[in-house]
Amino acid sequence: RGNWGNQIEFVLTSVGYAVGLGNVWRFPYLCYRNGGGAFMFPYFIMLVFCGIPLFFMELSFGHTTCSSRTAPRCATHPSPVLFPGVGYGMMVVSTYIGIYYNVVICIAFYYFFVSMTRVLPWTYCSNPWNTPVCAGVLDGNLSSHATLNLTEVFNTTQKRTSPSEEYWRNYVLKLSDDIGNLGEVRLPLLGCLGVSWVIVFLCLIKGVKSSGKVVYFTATFPYVVLTILFVRGITLEGALTGITYYLTPQWDKILNAKVWGDAASQIFYSLGCAWGGLITMASYNKFHNNCYRDSIIISITNCATSVYAGFVIF
Repeated sequence: RGNWGNQIEFVLTSVGYAVGLGNVWRFPYLCYRNGGGAFMFPYFIMLVFCGIPLFFMELSFGHTTCSSRTAPRCATHPSPVLFPGVGYGMMVVSTYIGIYYNVVICIAFYYFFVSMTRVLPWTYCSNPWNTPVCAGVLDGNLSSHATLNLTEVFNTTQKRTSPSEEYWRNYVLKLSDDIGNLGEVRLPLLGCLGVSWVIVFLCLIKGVKSSGKVVYFTATFPYVVLTILFVRGITLEGALTGITYYLTPQWDKILNAKVWGDAASQIFYSLGCAWGGLITMASYNKFHNNCYRDSIIISITNCATSVYAGFVIF
């Protein structure tokens, strides 16, 4: 088996493996639900006492015990009696994760393509797929400046849906009315899903030799996008209010055990421990690699990304 071209490729691959939807979507939501800045306290405690040790253990296990071994053989190597099937279980879990993450990438591709229009198709309620309960905050007059129509939206007792929600449910997915009715195959989504799998194939076609080069873009580009969104966000009205809410701690939430549970689950989910990916990637390291240093760098970078994404979202 080959090795990483250099240590930067391994660090970037591990950062790209850890940083993802959990940092951008899940962490800000948990902060919002669990006391804003107060959630940082249990979050970093779980990072120091749970996340980094477990991350360090997996990297150590991968680059020493599992050197030149696949994930199933690696898990059964220390004790075929105590760990039967652990490696195969990791492989199955990673397969499921890969399948549904590719669906998310497919949807991102779809919205990227359809957004290349002067007027976004989910802006107004005047489309064939909209229902009578659709209520947008912008009127349908495209020739003049858009005006707010908040009175019509809020002065009603009937449940309303937004144009973006109806576009997603009625046009993109074309949800059927019953679980027994499978509906039709959405060809645009199928095409985008095919593009997603082709890109994954091209990234992995030569193993770490090709994926190690791809991460120079895939691991750094999200930070470029987050920075662009952050700069744009702080220029909007009310930005300081959102950031203040994000950083202001509600210390009474600290006494809630659920907050600590959310912090622990977020650390484990975000770092990607126990899925087999870290062990597999570390197995391509050279035997004398400093995995302790790598575990500190990757873990702190991952959590700092979550905090930075919180500023962007709030």
